[in-house]
This record gives sequence, C-alpha cells and structure tokens, in this order.
Amino acid sequence: MKAQLLTIGDELLIGQTTNTNAAWLGGRLSRLGVRMTRTVTVGDTPDTITQELDRAYEEARLVICTGGLGPTHDDRTRDVVAEYFGAPLRTDADLLARVRQYYEQRSREVPESGRALAQVPEGFEVLENPVGAAVGLWHEAADGRLIAVLPGIPAEMKAIFDASVEPRLEQQPGVGEVRHRTLVTAGIPETLLQERLGDLSEALRDDVSLAYLPSTSGVRLRLSADAEQTRAEARLDEVAAVIRERAGDYIIGTGDLTLEMVLADTLRDRDATIAAAESATGGLIGHRLTGVSGASDYFLGSVVAYANAVKQAVLGVRAETLREHGAVSEAVAIEMADGARAALDATVGISTTGIAGPTGGTPKKPVGTVWVGVADADGAHATHHQFVEDRTLNKELFASAALERARRSLV
Repeated sequence: MKAQLLTIGDELLIGQTTNTNAAWLGGRLSRLGVRMTRTVTVGDTPDTITQELDRAYEEARLVICTGGLGPTHDDRTRDVVAEYFGAPLRTDADLLARVRQYYEQRSREVPESGRALAQVPEGFEVLENPVGAAVGLWHEAADGRLIAVLPGIPAEMKAIFDASVEPRLEQQPGVGEVRHRTLVTAGIPETLLQERLGDLSEALRDDVSLAYLPSTSGVRLRLSADAEQTRAEARLDEVAAVIRERAGDYIIGTGDLTLEMVLADTLRDRDATIAAAESATGGLIGHRLTGVSGASDYFLGSVVAYANAVKQAVLGVRAETLREHGAVSEAVAIEMADGARAALDATVGISTTGIAGPTGGTPKKPVGTVWVGVADADGAHATHHQFVEDRTLNKELFASAALERARRSLV
C-alpha cells in the first residue's frame, strides 16, 4: 500500500510549531509495511488542502491528514474533507454530549464554536480520542481510497493512531508487504560507519535495500525486503549478519531501542549505578536517563556544575586544575567524573565540559569542543570530541557521547 501524509496548519508553515507528526507517522507506517511516497505541509486554506488531496490520491491509496480539527475559525480540515468526499456534516448527539462533558470536567462552558467538534461527515467512522476533545475520522470510499483525519496535537494524534488507525490498517490488503530490520549504532558518525561497512552490494543484491538514518544519538541502519518473497526474513538475517561483522561493537541493538535504554539494561545487568556531572549539557544527561521508565533502579542523580565555583565546591575539582588547564579540558572532565562518582557513591560517574556555542570558542577550543569524563572502580579517563556550531545540537551530541562512553566503560 502507498500512502501520503498531509500535515495542515499555518503554524507549521511559519515555523511556529515543529512538525514532529510527520516523522512519527512516517516511522509507524514504515513499520507496518506501508510505503510512504510523500509528505506535504500546507496552510489552513481550503483550496490548497483540496488540491493536495487530489494530488495525493493520484499517487496513493491512503491519505493521512493531521491538524485543523479544532473548534476555531481556522480549523477547516473537517469541512474540506466533507466537501471533497461529498459527505455532508452531521451533528453526532453522542459526540456532542462527550464534548459537553469534556468542558464540564474542566469547569468551562462549551463555546458556541465547540459544537463543531461533534460534527462528522456522513459515512465516516469516529475514532475515539482518549486524550483530548477532537475525535479522529476514518473513511473508506467506494473506490477503495482510505483517509484518516487526525488532530494535530501530537499526543492526541499518537493516541488515536495507536488505538484506532493501526488496527484498521493491519486489516487492509497490501499492508505488511515490506519487511524491515533496524540495527542501532552508537559512537560512530554516518560517514565513518559507511567507510567501515564498505561495499555491501554483494550482500544486498537486488532484493534488500539499506537506508542510513542518522540522529544525535547514533545512526540507525534500516534494512528492507519485499515480504512476498519466501526468503525475506532469511535475507534480512543474512545482510544483518554481514553488517554486524563489519560494524562490530558499534551495533548496540535492534528495533526501537535508544542509547539510554541500552545503557539502562547494561546497568541493571551489572547491578550498577550511575551519576553525572554536567556543565555543557546543563542537565540533559539526567533528563535522558530519567526518560526511561524505572531509571531509579540505577540513576542516582546529576550535578549541574555550570559555574567553576560549583565544580570546586560540590565536585571537588581543584582550583589549580582549572587555572592550569581551563574548565574545558581533559583534566577537569576527569575530576568532575570522579567527583560525581564519589559525591553520589555511584558505580560509574560521567561528566561533560565543553563549548556548546555559538560564542565562547577559541582557535584552540572551537565551538563544539567537549571533553567527556568517565570514572569507575578502575580509574578515570576522558575523551575529546569535536562536533558542530549549533548550540542545541551540540548539547544533544555531548549528552550522547557521555552516555555511550558510560556504556562502553561497563561492557
């Protein structure tokens, strides 16, 4: 099955809201074996939405729309879809009662415009929203065209997709005709990984494809094969084995695993604990570690030692070390990691001290410089990394480097 995604909203076009829905839906549809052929973002203009629906259905059977289902004057998706399919809007009494209850639970009066939330195009199925007020819509036209219309708020969109859209898609012919296998790597950038893997054409042949999916925490290698072939899974196994052999211990897992999830399992397996001393990452390491459920099993805490005075007073970094080497240095990173491990009585201490930018860089220590320290029972060491000039990206990359160094120290 081919699909196209239409994300709707002026706020997406002008950059006021980041379009995370497209990436999430692309990933989920790909896992289902649905071929995503195009993603388009448009404003709240009815004519433009209609044109894009026409264009999408020329190339695909399934269209998923997100956004424009609220009660305000600029939420026009419901009206456009109704007109496009020749399905007049009707007020659903049960939905209207649900909308009233939703507002009453929040001690608010239902605005007149709120009645729009109870309108459903004739012949469309209502997809329950367990998170918010605006329900989703599902329709299968007589000619086989499918459409799912979902709210633009990510939490609501995801909840409806998981509960209602995915089960419906799984029953459709043509879904699941592509098999995927994803290998997760860490600690190696995309270009070096490509060099390490070398020419894979003999392994891939004509029936398996490979995509490199880089992110700030590592590179995912997605293998795809046509599921109609009887040997699809066997071929994925064969190619994955070749990649594992060449990539070595840069492969840390498969599927949807994240670096922090792998580190969590490693810490639990060894009955170990971890503590962090963060300067350049400003608490991001702690945030990512606690993003994994059950982090209290192994994560003791993080000291955000942004100022040198805090590095000295809380982590025990020596004044002479700071004077001689500067805050962004191997020596300071080591003492920070040692200090975090000692102060919180952890198995492993990790640290970051660097220059996230865009200011603060020098010829010897340019923006993107970071030292990552690791301390354990065998001693302490630090590694130097040089990343980019974007502050937000650098913080993510610094944190990933620290998490990966911690994982490696344990294994």
